Amino acid sequence: MAQPKRRWSKARTGLRRSTWKLENPSIATCPHCHEPVMSHRACPNCGYYNGKQVVEMKEEE
Repeated sequence: MAQPKRRWSKARTGLRRSTWKLENPSIATCPHCHEPVMSHRACPNCGYYNGKQVVEMKEEE
């Protein structure tokens, strides 16, 4: 099995890992109820996705 010839420096390791950062999820607004919702997911508030009701929501009494 091949072995590395030299040890990688801490700076080179840091440069390689510099693109590992996390990104914030993209938040859109629901066109039906105007609540913030993650993209490509049904709205947890009203249950609509792509202009159609896909999740039946319970009414609180």
